[in-house]
Amino acid sequence: MATASPKGKKARARLNSRIRIFAILWFVLVAVTLVCLVFLFRNVMNYSSADEPPSSGGLLFSIHAGKKGDFVRHYVHDLMSKNNKDPARQASEVVDNNPQQANSNNLVGATLPRPNPEEAVTVAYAVSVTGCGADPLTEGAAVLKHSIHRASIRGDMGGRYNYKMYAIYHPKAIACAKTLEALGYELLERETFVKVSEIQGEFLRNNIEKNGCCGEKEFIKLEAYTLIQHPIVVHLDLDVLVLRPLDNLFDVMMASEHNKGADVPLDLSHIEPMYPPKDGGLVPHQVNAFFTRDYNMVSSKKKYKPVQGGFLVLRPSMDVYNEFKSIALKGDFRSSGGWGGIVGPFYGAMTFQGIMPYFYDVLHPGQAVELNRCVVNNMADNPRDKKTVNDVVHGNCRTGKDECEDCRTRDIEQVLTTHYTLCQKPWICIPHDQNMIQHRLCRKLHHEWFRIRSELEASWGRSGSGAGEWQKDQFMGYCKQPGNKGYLPIATPYGVAA
Repeated sequence: MATASPKGKKARARLNSRIRIFAILWFVLVAVTLVCLVFLFRNVMNYSSADEPPSSGGLLFSIHAGKKGDFVRHYVHDLMSKNNKDPARQASEVVDNNPQQANSNNLVGATLPRPNPEEAVTVAYAVSVTGCGADPLTEGAAVLKHSIHRASIRGDMGGRYNYKMYAIYHPKAIACAKTLEALGYELLERETFVKVSEIQGEFLRNNIEKNGCCGEKEFIKLEAYTLIQHPIVVHLDLDVLVLRPLDNLFDVMMASEHNKGADVPLDLSHIEPMYPPKDGGLVPHQVNAFFTRDYNMVSSKKKYKPVQGGFLVLRPSMDVYNEFKSIALKGDFRSSGGWGGIVGPFYGAMTFQGIMPYFYDVLHPGQAVELNRCVVNNMADNPRDKKTVNDVVHGNCRTGKDECEDCRTRDIEQVLTTHYTLCQKPWICIPHDQNMIQHRLCRKLHHEWFRIRSELEASWGRSGSGAGEWQKDQFMGYCKQPGNKGYLPIATPYGVAA
């Protein structure tokens, strides 16, 4: 048998060496790949899943490099925290503990598992009752509360915030306010925070009691600022309906609390301001209030427009409450110029609808965001100052701009809340069945109210359908004919099968 030559042995040795090196490199490559896959899997499990999204978001924030290299958190909301902890601070601790990972992954819209209701941040929802009028308070209150329930963490719409209901009422309204207690509202009796006789401004003192819908009693809405046990308060009128979660608004407000004092603008990309930054809208560093404006109540030439009284998201604060009280007591409301001689006059200007823009537009600009009124507090109103004929709008925009959106054409799937003003109250049983722009959205919005009433009654063990046969598909059996007399009220006792 022939032996290999020295040259052949060296060649074989080189080949074996190369094979060993290749094997080692292959092993290292496989090991690194496995480590990367494990890391990726853990991150996917922690934050989100493409195949099975979490039942709701838990942590929303974006990271921006601030001065001196620090990280300023925007859009923060840690829903894994309990209500007696600082959610924004706990969320920021996640970033502090993993700053490189947070910065490299750009965790905008990252999520944590949906907490149970007891662990979620509780938002206060408040309504105010200034007197006992003809409208059936309990009808609006019952359906409003259930619409809020559906959009909360206790509902099935993916909401991440818990809720608590409050009814703030004037002592003269106790008879009708008392009926809301059985629906789950906590009752808070409040006198008007200023006595008319103590207002220093003569014109305001002599005229406020006859101003707007409710005179000085309309100031009771400002009592919502005293609910400081909650991080956020939403004040709504009883003829409002919540169609979808307001979580994005709450996220911004929670983030802006953490951003207090930071010279960095907030990220508003997840909400719809009335005037986005690209259109010249203000980008605040902190948001203490969200509202819409009522352009129907004032000339388009007026610089300061009234705040619409049916919707307000606010950050509660006794300092702010006391400042409102001081403004009202001073009473610097002038006959020709309104508050400070510049905000007003217009309907309700002496009370809530006027003092709000005076506070946030004049005294404290940059702390509030006006929301798109077609998305939030949609009233299906004509945006122009002349009648719409055959679905064609005419006249100038009430906003004073060259172009303005017609909220009547908004897809109802994009509407977060609606306010039954121009569409009239659902319990009047108006069909809105004409094929006109003035009626099409109103009909859909009214149907939503009756559908949610049906769902509420079904949750009590009832049939979810009334005895009325008139347009039953539209009114779910709760209207037997058009008009007030055709409406079938919710039967008592509430919360049990009829």
